[in-house]
Amino acid sequence: MHVITGGAGFIGSNFAAKLLARGEDVLILDNLRRKGSPENLAWLKGIGAGKLRFQKLDVAREPEALDKALREADRVYHLAAQVAVTDSVADPRADFEINALGSFNVCEAVRKSGASPHLIYASTNKVYGGLGQTRLKEEGKRYALLEPAHGIGEDIGLDFHSPYGCSKGCADQYVRDYHRIYGLDTTVFRQSCIYGPNQFGVEDQGWLAWFLIASRLGRKLTIYGNGKQVRDVLYVDDLFDAYEAAYGKKAVSSGQVYNVGGGPEQALSLLEYLDILADLGVKTDHAFADWRPGDQKIYVSDIRKARRDLGWAPKTDKKEGIKRMKAWIEGNLAAISRQTT
Repeated sequence: MHVITGGAGFIGSNFAAKLLARGEDVLILDNLRRKGSPENLAWLKGIGAGKLRFQKLDVAREPEALDKALREADRVYHLAAQVAVTDSVADPRADFEINALGSFNVCEAVRKSGASPHLIYASTNKVYGGLGQTRLKEEGKRYALLEPAHGIGEDIGLDFHSPYGCSKGCADQYVRDYHRIYGLDTTVFRQSCIYGPNQFGVEDQGWLAWFLIASRLGRKLTIYGNGKQVRDVLYVDDLFDAYEAAYGKKAVSSGQVYNVGGGPEQALSLLEYLDILADLGVKTDHAFADWRPGDQKIYVSDIRKARRDLGWAPKTDKKEGIKRMKAWIEGNLAAISRQTT
């Protein structure tokens, strides 16, 4: 049985849909507090065909219920999280409880499980902090990474630079260490910007979706910094391929950490994204504001380790993925409007 914490969220619901479509048994654990989660859950129930189970559960506050839920799990995908840097700055205690304590509870539940499930943890590139040790240059509409040439590798060193980075980094290391100390099959993915359908993006999280949503709802966008900051983007289906590859090669992936994103070929700046939207006929109303704490001028994943160990690489070009996300947003504007007000 596949267990997905945060399974009614953006990534979790898309992954659950893929698993259900091929007849897998799926248990979703979610507290349904994030906007859009009830809608995603209702969508999944419509396609579940008796294979979907749901349990309303808070991984940070209900450890005993979590232990019971994971007793028969074959695979555990820990996606439940507080996901915004800005929210972590405003309420660091809540951020710690959800991300660090909640992940510790998941590790313990997996350790106690009699089924020895494979645990995949969705970490973040924010564990690397501001990346002041990199060399970059400013170009017309973007920053360019000079060194390291292939992007940020797993060996660059952790340097948390926000409560969010601290809490996710703490969890990242717990998941990794539970392999070393207890022999659990665990794999950590330090993810870059994941995007796709079913993403109820807001200003503080899910920026690719938010730019489209704001434009379609007639809302003004705020770009923090000069807009030249670069991220590599990864379509959500390609992320699932990485998860599946890690399970298929547990002998290699267990205890490992992988940077997973679009890599240099799928990198773009905020200004370049505005150009892509313009090419798709999307007009944006935007203004600029000061940089936010902990914001990286450039982050591009070095995905060579995942390619070497797992035989994985992104398949979806960013322009094609953005078109698909645009189509979903335009087909679900009423529901999105209710959840983003």
